[in-house]
Amino acid sequence: MPPINIADVIVALAREGGHAIMQVYATDFETRAKDDASPVTEADLAADRVIVAGLERAFPDIPIVTEERTESHDVAAAGKRFFLVDPLDGTKEFVKRGGDFTVNIALIEEGVPVRGVVFAPAQERLFWTADDGTAWLQDGNDTPRQMHVRTPDNTALNVVASKSHRDAATDEYIARYAVADFKSAGSSLKFCLLAAGEADLYPRLGRTMEWDTAAGHAVLRAAGGIVDSCFGGNLSYGKSGFENPHFIAYSKGVTLKETP
Repeated sequence: MPPINIADVIVALAREGGHAIMQVYATDFETRAKDDASPVTEADLAADRVIVAGLERAFPDIPIVTEERTESHDVAAAGKRFFLVDPLDGTKEFVKRGGDFTVNIALIEEGVPVRGVVFAPAQERLFWTADDGTAWLQDGNDTPRQMHVRTPDNTALNVVASKSHRDAATDEYIARYAVADFKSAGSSLKFCLLAAGEADLYPRLGRTMEWDTAAGHAVLRAAGGIVDSCFGGNLSYGKSGFENPHFIAYSKGVTLKETP
């Protein structure tokens, strides 16, 4: 029996999760607060059920860490190879009925996101890493195209930042660059805009969790981009507590400024 193509499975599951989300999106759904005060809806939970069931069926020996299941938040249990899932990233955008929310599935190996898929169901944009390590984008029913980060012009950078979590520290950092164009985007789409050559720099000087970033990081990495911790070195996964340090995502060739 031939080996299962990881990319095919996670892309299909991201689409299934997105379908479950959009079914809830079309209703008068309710929102409740989790223990950390962040919002959660039935869409988060419905997508989580679809994705976890599919991953367990296809890859029964690979542990799964998912935002919505606190019992999964055990690095020791996850080991050196595990799936990292955010079934609905950008719940605030979802609640506001904005389109910048995504389904995120990543495979982590030795702290590195080696496979990933980001699906924005309201926009019908799909970003993923193929099993050969390349990055791809499909808009709606268009023919998929391979993605590469663009060669940046440090005198005229395109910058993207968070739509819901932007702060003064981020604005001050961005002001250190020569910015030609600025975009606000929600969820993990910011990584994907870099991967698609639609932006050059994404600084995040605020709190994120690993499931917020892993799939987008995988896509950007496959497209030739970089995600560095502000404390030095590449952003890694499987950390105790799953909380990320501040980080900078960028295209190769961007001359980085020192972070505050």
